[in-house]
Amino acid sequence: MTMLVLLCAAGAWLGFANPFLQVPPAALLLPLGLLCIAARAKSAKAAMKTGFIAGTLAATGCLYWIYIPVQHYGNLPWYLALPCPLLLASALGVYYGLFTLFMQRALRRFSPLLVPLCAGFLWAGMEWCMGRLLTGFSWLTLSSAAAPWPWAVQGASLIGAYGLSGALAAVAAGLALASRHVQALVPALILAAGLGFFGWQNVRQADFQGPAAHVALIQGNIDQSLKWDPEYQVATVEKYARLSAQALESGKLDLLVWPETALPFYFQESSPLRDRVTGFVHAHGTALLAGAPAYVPATPPAVPQLLNRAYLLGPDGREAGHYDKEHLVPFGEYVPLGQWLPLGKLVESVGDFSSGHNERALTSGAIALGTLVCYEGIFPELAQRRVEQGANLLVSISNDAWFGDSSAPWQHLQLTILRAVEQGRWLARATNTGVSLLIDPLGRITAKSGLFVEAAVRGEVRLESGTTFFHRTFRVQTWILTGTAALLALACLLAPAGTAPRRRLRG
Repeated sequence: MTMLVLLCAAGAWLGFANPFLQVPPAALLLPLGLLCIAARAKSAKAAMKTGFIAGTLAATGCLYWIYIPVQHYGNLPWYLALPCPLLLASALGVYYGLFTLFMQRALRRFSPLLVPLCAGFLWAGMEWCMGRLLTGFSWLTLSSAAAPWPWAVQGASLIGAYGLSGALAAVAAGLALASRHVQALVPALILAAGLGFFGWQNVRQADFQGPAAHVALIQGNIDQSLKWDPEYQVATVEKYARLSAQALESGKLDLLVWPETALPFYFQESSPLRDRVTGFVHAHGTALLAGAPAYVPATPPAVPQLLNRAYLLGPDGREAGHYDKEHLVPFGEYVPLGQWLPLGKLVESVGDFSSGHNERALTSGAIALGTLVCYEGIFPELAQRRVEQGANLLVSISNDAWFGDSSAPWQHLQLTILRAVEQGRWLARATNTGVSLLIDPLGRITAKSGLFVEAAVRGEVRLESGTTFFHRTFRVQTWILTGTAALLALACLLAPAGTAPRRRLRG
């Protein structure tokens, strides 16, 4: 069992994005290893325990970076910050443990031909639960590991990221069973061949018909320790103005995008800094989307609501609308169940934010922006909602400086790529420290910056109005996925607990 646990961990560490070496197919070793653990476990309890350990170890190696914001930008000493990645990984480990338990029972109830299908639905249902329950944290989505290979993620336009993860898990399950049950390879090979052929065809026949728009993404590379220093505010605004002017030297732009909280002041208040930004936009006649904190005033003793906002300024420099972040970062931007839990935010300098409520896309000329702020880029339902509200271009603004030079910026990027494929939209991503880039509806990067450098990334996007099969059937698919996964989990629990599988897999 120890070797299988290490196999799961190594697969996750190598398969998911990291700064050293990423081997996308290695991520399949995580579900494959868990299935082998399920097959060798002598009881359901043993399966869940070992699956929990394997999943926790795998997640800890991928989420080690949580230590950085908690220790460097929070108030926790190193010896209290160090266990934080393990605590979150343990929460995810429970999901992996349950998956292993269900598969241990499935191997005793279903024929080898059906086990891969069961594994696929249970894995997809597991990821859906990860993204929904307890505020949601769908960071280690299996399909995101395939993002460096555009042809491999085209299935997301049909069945979404969670569905694609389930399909990949089914392939891994078929491979795990193949040594003893050759027939289990049938569904695995059909899935792999179908996804591969569809992806190859999609990429080969790409043809974007929407009108063109020219966009520039401005990456200021502002030191996080100086970002909120009042003495550095003017320098911050001037840096973004300078980089924007450089981007405009190459020709007219339809949109400039500055990152999350690029404006480290309350833009809604009259000030010389606000005048500098609006004056710059008006002088160049180019729309600007920029992040800034905002608030809703309140009469004492009520407390004002703090919002993480993206402002859209029209070419005339006037505000054309704003978007308030809806899905906040737990323990970063707010404390879940704060009235009951004796805990504060782990990153004190971020602020206590409230969720926004948005009903329409932000528009400037022909551009209709579907805005995703930072963490929101990992949630399929938010990109779905933006397109339903009329967005023909997705825009993600973020500040990944919190994470340092770790795996987090790359993992965040690859999760965001899936939103473009799911929705069939170009996606413009502007971050403070990188990686800023333009992504086409096939998940291909057409322009990008480096990490921790100043940059002005300029490129052409297309304003698409069509929708993918996944977008059109999003709610139906969600019901089918969750309902089928729940029924299979119930069937697995009803399986005889003590009956050994007819032929056990070798580890």
